Amino acid sequence: MRTKPPPLSREAQAFMEMLTAERGASRNTEAAYANDLRNLETFLARRRQKPVTADTDALRAYLKSLDYVGMTPRTVARRLSVIRQLFRFLLAERLREDDPASALDSPRLGRPLPKVLSRDEVDRLIEAARVKGGVDGGRMATLLEILYGTGLRVSELVTLPLVAVERDPTMLIVRGKGDKERLVPLSDPARKAIASWLHVRAAALGEGESSRFLFPSRGRTGHLTRQRFAQLLKEAALGAGIDPARVSPHVLRHAFASHLLEGGADLRSVQLMLGHADIATTQIYTHVLDEKLRSLVQDKHPLARRRRRTPAG
Repeated sequence: MRTKPPPLSREAQAFMEMLTAERGASRNTEAAYANDLRNLETFLARRRQKPVTADTDALRAYLKSLDYVGMTPRTVARRLSVIRQLFRFLLAERLREDDPASALDSPRLGRPLPKVLSRDEVDRLIEAARVKGGVDGGRMATLLEILYGTGLRVSELVTLPLVAVERDPTMLIVRGKGDKERLVPLSDPARKAIASWLHVRAAALGEGESSRFLFPSRGRTGHLTRQRFAQLLKEAALGAGIDPARVSPHVLRHAFASHLLEGGADLRSVQLMLGHADIATTQIYTHVLDEKLRSLVQDKHPLARRRRRTPAG
C-alpha cells in the first residue's frame, strides 16, 4: 500500500499557491516543486528546523546530502533553484527577515549537448510506424510527424485538442508552460498524417464515445499519456533498427530544433517555436550554428578555396 506523502508546512503551501496563482505553473511543475519541498522539509525536520527557522548551514548540509546520495549536479541545481525561490518568497511575504539561501553556491554544471537523431533515423522511425499500419500505426505516425514537424513538448502533443486540427490548419495554436499560447507552423507531411488519422480516429474510441482530444484514450486522463507515448516510441525505435536508449520524445524535440538550424533557421525563430521564455535556453543549440559557420568558411571563403586548389610541394 502506498503511503501518503507528508503535508507541506503552511509556508511551503503558501509558496505553492503563489506558483499556481501568479505564475500559472502546470500540474507537472507543481508536483515536482512539492516533491522537492517535502524532501527539504524532511531533512530540516531531522535537524529540528523548518523553512522559517532554517539557516544557511542547514541548507548547505542539505545540498551536501544530495551529492552524497549520488544526485547529478543538474538535479542539485534544480533543487537549489526551488530553495532560492522559496526563501525569496518567505522574505517578500515577511515570513522571514533574511534569506539564508542567498549565500549558497550553485553546483558547477557541464554543458551537455542535446542528443539528436539524424534525419535518416527520424524517417526510419516514421516509416516503422506506417509499416505497422492499423489504428496504432496511424496514430504513431501522426504523433511522430507532429512532434518532429513542430518541436512540441510531449505534454503539449498528447493533450492537443481535436478542435486545433479540425479545419486542416497551416498553424497550430499551442498552449504551453505558464498557460501561454504560441503559434507553430504545421508541415505538409504533418497535415497529411493528421487528415489520415482523423479518418480512423473513431476506432480508438468505444461505440458511442466521444473525446475532445486529438489522441483519445479510455484511461483516466482521456488522452494518450506521456508515459505510454514514450513506450510506443521505444517500440518504434526497435522496428526502425535504432537503439531505443537513444530515442525519447525530448530527443525528437531536439532533432526538430537542430535540423531547423542546420537548414538555415535563425535562433530567435526556433526559440519562438519551441516556446522557450528565454533565448538562453535555446542557445544550447548554438553548437549546430558553430559547425555551420565553420563549414561555411571552409567551403566559401576565397582563401580556403585557393588553398584547396594549390598543389602540394
